[in-house]
Amino acid sequence: MAFGSGSWYRGRALKRAGLQTGMRVLDIGVGTGLTARQAALLVGPSGQVIGIDPSSGMIQSAKIPPDIELLIGSAESIPAAAETADFLCMGYALRHIADMSAAFREFMRVLKPGGRICLMEITRPKGRASRAMLKAYMRGIVPFLAGILGENPDSPKLMRYYWDTIDACASPDEILEAIREAGFVEQYRYVELGIFSEYRARKPLA
Repeated sequence: MAFGSGSWYRGRALKRAGLQTGMRVLDIGVGTGLTARQAALLVGPSGQVIGIDPSSGMIQSAKIPPDIELLIGSAESIPAAAETADFLCMGYALRHIADMSAAFREFMRVLKPGGRICLMEITRPKGRASRAMLKAYMRGIVPFLAGILGENPDSPKLMRYYWDTIDACASPDEILEAIREAGFVEQYRYVELGIFSEYRARKPLA
């Protein structure tokens, strides 16, 4: 669906956001582990990556190296002590958060002063034509290919739902404002190809 860019794109996004060797990372909505694996490569053996997901099924099916710890939790209720993480990331799960403001306040709680966030998300294009093209791809072509190539008979339905969640996601301005209201500084949205958004921000030092 992402033309093979999933893993390397996540790695580049994390590096752009300031992830470095030795950091302690929380990956919220770890899912299949794509973002967590890239984070582990960047922090190296001196760092630590903890993946958090509300679904026990996703945690059991996550494909991650043994040194990544997996915990049950949500963006609004993270199983971590206050000010213990250097970096917090989320790979394409922002649109699934029920209470975005509560989640961003929780991100602030678990991050150390100066800690950073990198929230990756697919954003609905502004232009009518580009939006229609992406919708046709996500709700038409991708489900069709999933039905042919996927092992799960529900794959086409899930892929159509994927677009529906993108279409219903909060706007970039709303997301940036919620990040600012939670107390973060240096909030910024980096965009590639008009749809791949990276929301970055830093917790104040004091």
